[in-house]
Amino acid sequence: MKYNILLLSGLIALIIACSTKNNVASNNKDLSEIRSKNDTIRIANDSLEYEIIIIDPGFNSWLASRAKPRGFYGQPYLENKNRFWVNEWNARAMNPQRFGELYQMQIDYKPQINYGYEVNYLLYNYLVFFQVTNNQKLGGIIPQ
Repeated sequence: MKYNILLLSGLIALIIACSTKNNVASNNKDLSEIRSKNDTIRIANDSLEYEIIIIDPGFNSWLASRAKPRGFYGQPYLENKNRFWVNEWNARAMNPQRFGELYQMQIDYKPQINYGYEVNYLLYNYLVFFQVTNNQKLGGIIPQ
């Protein structure tokens, strides 16, 4: 069973959907070509249960140039920050009168699920990127 997490420009839409590996594999070739042209990052392979797809102009170059390298933070640290920031994100998504269109959808991030290091790493860095580029604070210190 494969679960997808999709992050879109200006909003995060986490889509957790079941798909067979055959369907995912057949679509990966076509989608990877499109996504590479649109500054998209996609992490997925047959051994992963979860994948994250980030579609946001500028994130790919930001990740390569400004993000801490993989392994800099441990998975428990990333999970704690993601849990905290996702809770604040979701609170803002439920209050569009106060926070506007920036938080259009809630993130379905379940702390009891082990998404693995790579998914947590990319979600964490996307949330840092989002806060820095949109001048938002989801709480705590935002690494620069």
